[in-house]
Parts: sequence; C-alpha cells; structure tokens
Amino acid sequence: MTMTAEQATGFAANLDRLVGAVEEVLLGKNRIVRLAFTALLSEGHLLLEDVPGTGKTSLARAMAQSVSGTSNRVQFTPDLLPGDITGVTVYDQRSGRFDFHPGPVFANLVLADEINRASPKTQSALLEVMEEGQVTVDGQTHPVGHPFMVIATQNPIEQAGTYRLPEAQLDRFLMRSSIGYPDHASTIRILEGADHRAHEHVVEPQLGPDEVVAMAALARTVYVDPTIHDYVSRLVEATRTAREVRLGVSVRGALALIRAAKTHAAGRGRHYVVPDDVKALAEPVLAHRLILDAEAEFDGVTASNLVAQVLIETPPPSARQAV
Repeated sequence: MTMTAEQATGFAANLDRLVGAVEEVLLGKNRIVRLAFTALLSEGHLLLEDVPGTGKTSLARAMAQSVSGTSNRVQFTPDLLPGDITGVTVYDQRSGRFDFHPGPVFANLVLADEINRASPKTQSALLEVMEEGQVTVDGQTHPVGHPFMVIATQNPIEQAGTYRLPEAQLDRFLMRSSIGYPDHASTIRILEGADHRAHEHVVEPQLGPDEVVAMAALARTVYVDPTIHDYVSRLVEATRTAREVRLGVSVRGALALIRAAKTHAAGRGRHYVVPDDVKALAEPVLAHRLILDAEAEFDGVTASNLVAQVLIETPPPSARQAV
C-alpha cells in the first residue's frame, strides 16, 4: 500500500493543525515545532542542545496537549537511578505479590532534561524503551504505549559534572536540533504575556493518540524511488570516507533519514519523497551521528559543516529520475 495524493493532503492539513496549536505557546519557532512533530510521526526521538530558558519543557507539554496525550519531565542528576526512570517492582505485604510501579517514562512524551548530567548507567535505562517502546524490570516486559517520544536536552555550554552521551545512545535519537532564542517580534509578544506563567498556557487538543498513531503508520507508506535510496546511500558513504571523520553515519542513520524524509514529504502534501526532503533533514538527522577526528575539531570543523559539505559534493538525482 502506498499513500495517495488525497491522503497526503489530509496528512499535511492535520500536521499544520498540530504545528499551529503548539506555535501559540512556542512563538516564532515554526521550524523546530515542525521538526519535533516530524520526529514524533516518524516514531523517533529528539535531542535538543540548548541553553536553559528557551522553552524545551513548554514544547514537550504543548505537544502532548495537542495530541490529547500525557507528558512527564525527568530532571537528570548524578544521583538519579535507572529505576527512577523505568519504575520498580515493590513487594505488597497484603497481597503477597510483587507489583510493578511504573516510572515517568510511561507517558506519550517524556522530557529528559539535562540528560548528560546522569551517569552512563542511568542513561542506558533509556536505550531499550527508545528502541523498542518497552522496559524490562525484573525479567518482566512492560510496553509504554503509543505514541511515545523522548525529548532529551543537554546544555552545550556548561560541561562541568556531565557525562558525554555514548555513541550508541546518540544513534537512538532520530534528530538533534536546538530551539534557540526567539526573534525580536516574538520576544515582545512573550513579554506582553508575562503575567501568565508558562505552565498556565493550555493547548487545545487537535488530534487523539490513536489518530497520531494512524498518521505515523500512514507516513511509512510514502513512496520512495530507488534513486532516492541511492542518494541517501551515497550521502552516508561520503560521511564515512571524509578525511575529517573518525566514525561516519551508521545504517541506522540512513534508515532514520529515509523515515524522516517520508514524514517531511507527507507534511508538505506529497505522497512521494524528493531530494529536497532529504536535504532539508540531513543536518538534524545525520550530524550528531558523526565523530570527527581530533585534529579536524581542533581546526574548527563541525559535524554540521561537514554534512553541509557532503550535500554540496554529492549530486542529487534529477527530478525526472526521482519521481
């Protein structure tokens, strides 16, 4: 089954409704809101590298409200334990049974704030649930439900007392981006509403959780021409052979780019992927998966710059070939 043109039009309309509703809270941030919903509808997770006070919690809460879902926030600290995230099994003396008490990861949207402040052992508690949508405690598997998305944050400036995210965990995030500060006009609008606390803003539900799951399933049916597969393959191969790179993009990264490109195309009202969909998402999907050579980092090379260079040097298929 392949998505039809009519289905693509309906998909785009629903996505516009969700983005518009969240933009009432996160003013002037259309791109990052659309990117976050693209990750959600691609059944992926989002890593935000940003300084405090840019609206990360507001984004997660507003997204959950827009899809009639639940949201939880976990403040990661050095003393946080894996069970504080996944939940624990507790013995009930009255019933004589061990009962599972679910942790904050059991929500539709989970904000993992300052994830790099927790120990690697605690960070690894998220690996299973991010990949498989379930947690295993004392040998028992517990699904977290659908839709499910982790929005993790880390401060790119302050690194004291933090643990670098391991490559295996970075690879679990579909995208990495940042919200950034609002522009001048948006800042004025925020200041005009300063008498209202951020948590007091309520977003009207636009869709239900089941409808979001259906949209995600529909996004998987967007048509991808073999020339697009070839283009993505050449892009990731170029990251592996670049002299500035110690570790290039994995196969999981290539699959993530295709999944995200499908959702991006549907969000634009198309039932097929074009090279511009791949180009639009290459940096947020691929850059965080690269490990640069130490000498290249010393010379000021960044992963984002390298992805941009790879896009320039790798010719896309022509419009005739790609459609």
